[in-house]
Amino acid sequence: MLLELAEEASDEGSAKEAESAVTGIYTALDEIEFKRMLSGELDSGNAIVQLTAGAGGVDASDWAQMLMRMLIRFADRKKWKVEVLDETPADEAGIKSATFTVEGEYAYGLMKAENGVHRLVRVSPFDANGRRQTSFAAVTVTPDIDDDIEVEINEADLRIDTYRAGGAGGQHVNKTDSAVRITHNPTGIVVQCQNERSQHANKAKAFKLLRAKMYEYELAKREAKADAEAKARLKIEWGSQIRSYVLFPYQQVNDHRTELKTSDVSSVLDGDLDDLIRTYLLQSANAKAS
Repeated sequence: MLLELAEEASDEGSAKEAESAVTGIYTALDEIEFKRMLSGELDSGNAIVQLTAGAGGVDASDWAQMLMRMLIRFADRKKWKVEVLDETPADEAGIKSATFTVEGEYAYGLMKAENGVHRLVRVSPFDANGRRQTSFAAVTVTPDIDDDIEVEINEADLRIDTYRAGGAGGQHVNKTDSAVRITHNPTGIVVQCQNERSQHANKAKAFKLLRAKMYEYELAKREAKADAEAKARLKIEWGSQIRSYVLFPYQQVNDHRTELKTSDVSSVLDGDLDDLIRTYLLQSANAKAS
C-alpha cells in the first residue's frame, strides 16, 4: 500500500522505505524457512565428512578427489573451517578415501544433504582410446558431536591397529607407525586418522570419529527400530546414486531426489551447491510435515 501511494505521489523517499520493508519481510520469511529445514537436534553443529571411491577403477579414485575438492570449496564459500584428518591416495591418481571435519554454524545441517552415492559420467582422461566412463564415489556425513553427549563404547569391542602414514614420498613420508585405525567389532564400523604428527594425536582424533559414527549408528537404530536396518543404512550401495554429474555427451548435474537439474556443471564442481542442497532440504522438511 505504501509503495503504491509513493509511486502515485512520485515520493522517492517513501518508495525506498516501502522497498526496504518488503525486503525485510522476505528476509524474515527466508530465515523462518531456513530454520524449519534445519530443525534437527544437531543440525546447527559441525560435521564429519568421509569420502570413499567406488566402482570405476582409477576414474573413481579421481572422482572421489574431485568430490572432496567440491565439498571443501562449498565449506570455503560458507567461511567454515576445514581440517583433513585422513587421506589415502590411490595408486595411479586420486584418493581411495578421505575424512575431514567441517566447523561452522549449520555445517552438519547443510552438508548432510550430500550423504549418498555420487555418479560421474565423462570421457576418461585415463583411457587412451577416449572412451566414456561411469564412476562412483560415496559421501558419508555425520554430526561432530560434543563431548558432553554420552556415547557408550566398550573398549573390549575395539581393535586398534597402527600403521605407517602414507604420503607423496620423499621427505614427507612418516618413518614411524603413527597412523591409527580403530575397528568396532560388533558393528563393523572402521575409522582412521593419519594426518597428525604423533600416534597419540591420531588416536585421539580417531576416537572422536568413532564416537560420532557410533552416535549416528544409535540414531539409525532408534529410527529404524531394528539393528539389521540400521546396519543396512550405513552400507554404501553403488546402485542408488543421489546425484549424477554428466560431462559427456552433454553437460548436466541431476539430483535424482528432487529432479533439480543444472547445466552449469563447472560451478557445481567448484562448490556452488546452495540450490541443490536447499531444494533437497526443503523437500525433506515438507515431506516430514505432511
